[in-house]
Amino acid sequence: MSGNRRKALLVSAALMGGAMLMTACQNADATTDGGASQGSSSSSPVATAPTSSGSSTGGGGQDSDATNNGTSTGTGKGSEDGVGSGVDTGDGKREPVEQGCGANDISWSTRSESQAGGYILVVAKAKAGITCYLPAALPTVAFGSDGTQAGPAEQSVGQQIKLGGSTAAYAGVNPKTTGTDGGKELDSIIVGIGDDDPDPVSLPVGTITVDEPVVTNWHTDPADAVPFS
Repeated sequence: MSGNRRKALLVSAALMGGAMLMTACQNADATTDGGASQGSSSSSPVATAPTSSGSSTGGGGQDSDATNNGTSTGTGKGSEDGVGSGVDTGDGKREPVEQGCGANDISWSTRSESQAGGYILVVAKAKAGITCYLPAALPTVAFGSDGTQAGPAEQSVGQQIKLGGSTAAYAGVNPKTTGTDGGKELDSIIVGIGDDDPDPVSLPVGTITVDEPVVTNWHTDPADAVPFS
């Protein structure tokens, strides 16, 4: 083989090798760029999703819930503290309400007394945990199925009485003020706090004769509750 032909073959082989090397480098660069591009595009949604979710659901939702819970708790507690604690005076203060007694707020008892020709002493005490006021008015005392009602044994009404704890109120009932032999034979009386009391009580008193009965006002001293004619 001549020298010139051998040189030509060597040059051709070198050119082919260079071309193959360049092609391999280009393919490697393309693969590297493609992998980086794919990694960037695939990791971008993953990175964005938690950020978006955390902002709209985790942060906003928790703050909103905390705010709502705080508002609800504060309002509810304030309402509960205010209900039943008195009358709002308009300046943020509340004044206590004086609750009137009803017959069902009271523990009742009776006993027979011998003064003034004999009478029935009615004793009223507030039930445990109750504080209430007896009005400055006659007790309502009725007899029998016909509702015969006791009239006043005193010329004027007494004072309002606050019942609570061991405090008691007393009223004296004279079932018969006439000097005749007539009257109804009964063994109980019906007592209420005023004519409008929805729950009057029936109290046993033994056998009594009823004819034009009278009753005193409420008193804190039983000695003041004697129904003198």
